[in-house]
Amino acid sequence: MKFTIACLLAGSLAIPAASLAYPDKPVRLVVGFPPGGGADAAARQVAQGLHEKWGQAVVVDNRAGAGGNVATEIVAKSNADGYTLLVTSPGPVAINPSLMKLPYNPRKDLAPITLIAFGPNVLVVNPASSATHLKDLIALARASPKRLNYASSGVGTTPHLSAELLKLMAKVDMVHVAYKGAGPAVIDVVGGRIDLMIVSAPTVLGQIRAQRLRALGVTSLLRLAVLPDVPTFSEAGLPGYEAGVWWGLLAPAGTPSAIIGQINREAVTVLQSANTRSRISASGAEVVANTSRAFGEFIEKETVKWATVIKAAGIKVE
Repeated sequence: MKFTIACLLAGSLAIPAASLAYPDKPVRLVVGFPPGGGADAAARQVAQGLHEKWGQAVVVDNRAGAGGNVATEIVAKSNADGYTLLVTSPGPVAINPSLMKLPYNPRKDLAPITLIAFGPNVLVVNPASSATHLKDLIALARASPKRLNYASSGVGTTPHLSAELLKLMAKVDMVHVAYKGAGPAVIDVVGGRIDLMIVSAPTVLGQIRAQRLRALGVTSLLRLAVLPDVPTFSEAGLPGYEAGVWWGLLAPAGTPSAIIGQINREAVTVLQSANTRSRISASGAEVVANTSRAFGEFIEKETVKWATVIKAAGIKVE
């Protein structure tokens, strides 16, 4: 069953009278990650804007744990009344289903509202590397399989899978070195102990600007405003490559379509404001703000893409 079907099913349910005045009490945005990260920042932008529109408190509730699965389970099992919503990144809904057994089914238990923003990753190497372009790096990897090593912030994270997608599309073999978080991994790339890393742009913007890291490509289809001179992977020799982190807003499945539609319209208005766009763009991401149907289709494509990469790479969570 696809996310789009879940949305249609929601529309067939009777709409309680109370929903006509939605929201008439505080709304909770559950985030599966600690304060300060991308998902938390996206949630707070949405929460502030909706609070101003509704005149109701919109509370960000950080429930970190199990790579976002804890928060996702909370929302999946909450009342489908629009008062408990989820702000998530790809892991809990599009990646983890292929890596582990979950206490929820994202296809059946969640209804998409809108894709908030997409944040491309950037491939970085130490400035001492002989690779000055992505094509150089691919040539080095092809010439000496398993000679190059790449860091990630953990097994099954978007940086890990982005590098495995690169390996798959470029037909190269490199050695994965998993770290507990992006910070230590970046330190070792800067120190020359690791050859390369694909990581979220905000994490390494300072290092790139200080010339402690060299950026070879961004993983979006369009160049990043904050890194205008860095080509996309497609421009640099891998046509069609796209990967990155994103943040989306979802509700429990069965939430009435009228409420889903209202939240979508008002969240999209918030996200498309000049102030919100500039704040999100400055962080290295771009606002998307699409329909619930388009977001459902996007999640489905992401799920299939990462399931293919996980199977091809033989990735397992210990």
